[in-house]
Amino acid sequence: MKRLAVFAVAGATLLLAASIAQAEKRCGWLENPTPGNWWLTDSEMSWTIMTQGGFEAEGMDQIGDISAGDYAATNGNYGHACACMDVMTDPDNGRITMIHSFKQLSLAKCANDKALPAPGQ
Repeated sequence: MKRLAVFAVAGATLLLAASIAQAEKRCGWLENPTPGNWWLTDSEMSWTIMTQGGFEAEGMDQIGDISAGDYAATNGNYGHACACMDVMTDPDNGRITMIHSFKQLSLAKCANDKALPAPGQ
């Protein structure tokens, strides 16, 4: 029984490691313009993270309250921040499907990145 538990833990660890190994680091403007709508715009494209009443990436809880960091309010309590995230993507549909980690950066970091469009564009 103990041996089976060891194999189960080892297998789960390998699956987790494989999943994280396939994660991509995506950095850019994290936009939350209205309730329940989130996307990340990086140098390649705008990635949908969540739509109100529709799609939601696993791991949204990794993001937290972006207004507690360097943040620009553009619509009441809604707006944008600069962030890097380790994510799984579905490039055919332009979606981030899973968020493994999140780090909010200074707005200046994205504003000074010439590869990024201005937020909201």
